[in-house]
Amino acid sequence: MRARLIAGLVVLLAVSCAAVGVAAVYELNGFLTGRLDQQLQDVGARYPASLEHGPLKPSDHDGDEQHGDTRKQSAGTFGARLVGGAVTDAAFVPSGTATADKNVPLTATEKNALADVPIDGHGHTLCISSLGDYRVMAAKGLDGDVLITGLPMEPVEAAVHRLELVAACVFGVTLAVAGVAGALWVRWSLRPLNRVAATATRVSELPLASGEVALPPRAPESHPRSEVGRVAAAFNRMLGHIEDALTKRHASEERLRSFAADASHELRTPVASVRGHAELALLHPGPVPPQVTRALERITAESARMGEMVDDLLLLARLDAGRPLERLPVDLTHLVLDSVTDARAAGPDHRWTLELAEEPVTVTGDAHRLQQVLANLLANARLHTPVGTKVTVSLRADDGKAVLTVHDDGPGVPRDVQPGVFERFTRADRRRTEGAGGGAGLGLSIVAAVVEAHSGTVTLDSRPGATTFTVRIPATP
Repeated sequence: MRARLIAGLVVLLAVSCAAVGVAAVYELNGFLTGRLDQQLQDVGARYPASLEHGPLKPSDHDGDEQHGDTRKQSAGTFGARLVGGAVTDAAFVPSGTATADKNVPLTATEKNALADVPIDGHGHTLCISSLGDYRVMAAKGLDGDVLITGLPMEPVEAAVHRLELVAACVFGVTLAVAGVAGALWVRWSLRPLNRVAATATRVSELPLASGEVALPPRAPESHPRSEVGRVAAAFNRMLGHIEDALTKRHASEERLRSFAADASHELRTPVASVRGHAELALLHPGPVPPQVTRALERITAESARMGEMVDDLLLLARLDAGRPLERLPVDLTHLVLDSVTDARAAGPDHRWTLELAEEPVTVTGDAHRLQQVLANLLANARLHTPVGTKVTVSLRADDGKAVLTVHDDGPGVPRDVQPGVFERFTRADRRRTEGAGGGAGLGLSIVAAVVEAHSGTVTLDSRPGATTFTVRIPATP
């Protein structure tokens, strides 16, 4: 906007200067040409009348009135005599008075142009190739001939060109000064808007997705009736509404997080109690009906599943609360070997492949939580792909980071599920494989939360026949 304002100011000033310059040049040219016409009227036809007997010699300038008075003719005065529409004589007064008048060679076109000069008492511009531009005026002679007197346009053109040069220099300097002054003025005038833009930039750089957000100080408001003042006031009101909304959202998240943590903590005991009583009932030595045995087995399995879900919810609540994890050196290569061994035992129908670096890859973090990340990724690949799927686990160090990838050649994650695959309670197992056992949709959300707690990232790249989860965690040198 600053550039457009300055450009508009300079363009308007340039147009104004151009209009003033054109008007001044036009008026000066008209004024000087009018003065030249007045001189032609004052001079009359005395000089071309003297050409009837040929150009005068220096001795003829001493008052020979039969040839006309040429002693007062200025240098450059042109004269021509036409008889019957044809030029008979043409001469001009050279610079200085020591030489005789000089004949002027005329082309046929110039002779025709002289013959076409109207006898109207007005000046007309004519170009003579050997002399330049002339202002000529025609009058009738006493012998029925036509006498044409001309004065050079060179003084007029020189004055006009000088005015053009002066105007161009003055207007150029004026435009340069006006451009600099306008830039400073616009910059000073837009300072309140720059402060609003700076505040908006700071707000745009804040992480507003979750957590408690502290908005920067409000933008300073200028005059309330100015455009910038109204923008600043509206922007500050918007920041106030955003801050209220973020505060309420954060309070709601805190209540929900507290509820999830408390509920998970309180549910662990009754779930464990239910599972223990079911297992105790299964150990009863007496005869138990098959239906009761089946019910007790289902109660045991579901209570175990519920216990795992409660543990996952409790872990997520703790991670959301920002509770610190252990920060110890962890041999990630050893964890990968153990995790793949467990996964091969749990899914013998899959093909498991390992690609490890020659040197052990070490990170600083919580070994138990990193083990859970590996277990969840491998379980996800095992449970949501058909039998015979090849799963490749690779680990390497790259640019100061430990890079872990879990790749499978299964059907892939549906496109509509991929954007929220790391969100909680996201389940796509029914659409990936029929009859596959599904969890609560917390596995990948735990992966994302644990990796983020280790200052790392996890990404998904999936298409039919190629699904890759990539985890990057800062490595320990």
